[in-house]
Formats: sequence, structure tokens, C-alpha cells
Amino acid sequence: MPFELRPEPHETLRPEGDYLQRAWRQSVYPIARQMGVPIKLPTVSPQPHSHLAFEGYQYAREHGRGNEYNHRVLVAFFVESRDIGDFGVLTKLAGEVGLDETEFEQALRSRKYRDAHRRALRHAYEEAGVTGVPMFVIGDQVLTGLQGRETLEAVIERESAAGRRG
Repeated sequence: MPFELRPEPHETLRPEGDYLQRAWRQSVYPIARQMGVPIKLPTVSPQPHSHLAFEGYQYAREHGRGNEYNHRVLVAFFVESRDIGDFGVLTKLAGEVGLDETEFEQALRSRKYRDAHRRALRHAYEEAGVTGVPMFVIGDQVLTGLQGRETLEAVIERESAAGRRG
């Protein structure tokens, strides 16, 4: 589900700044190494707003490629340091997952999915109560922030058992 940490008009962070450098060095990189996730602090500066990428997701979802598109966008940003706030970059990524590039770019440029994205954000903020990422909803349990495998497995097991009793 879409969630923007710094939606427009708020400024995004600069990867060369102390905050991101420290946060990634102290938290992100150690966890990524532990989990075997290839990730690096994107060098795009300032970091792009994500609304266009999320609007692209709405198009991709409507065309049956939402998961593939999301994965490709995440890899492009967090592994390849590509600017996911750029129409051309997003269009090429959409094509790589089998979406029609011309139609996709027209949808982005016309902002055809702006309202769908805004509805998804309203749902995240107001209805689902998303306050940070990642966020997991497992049965009646809500977990915000990075969770260890053991924690996730324990909650899944507990909620599965509760579901069998209820």
C-alpha cells in the first residue's frame, strides 16, 4: 500500500546529508547484510518524491503487473540509484515488466491515477493507521517498523491459532 514519508510539498532528504548517512550506516546496512538484501543508499539528490512511482503502480495494478512493477521500482531505486521521480525512468521500468510504455507514460503525464493514489494514501493514513514503514497487519496484530523473522513467525502462528479457535 502506498505511503509517503515526505509527501509534496515537504522537501525530501539528501543522501549526502548526515542524517541519511548515519541512519543507513547504523541501521539499514547492518540489517540488510544480516538478511542478505542487496541495498544501497540511493545517490539521487535530493531524493525524489514518490507520488509518480505510486501513480504508476495504480496503472500497473490495473493491468495485472502491480507486484512486478513495485519490485522493479524498488530495485531501480535502492540497488541501481535510479531517479524514480522521473517520467522517463518510470516509463522504461514499466516496459521492463511488460507494460505498454506509450500508454503508461501518457497516464503518468496526464496524472490519470492521481486520485486513485490519493485515495490509497487516505486509506493508509486514516483508515489503516499507517504511521511508518514497513508495517505489517497480521490478523488483529499491527507491527510497525522492521521486525525479525522470529517475531513475524510468532505473530503469524499466534494469529493463525486464534483464527482456528474463533
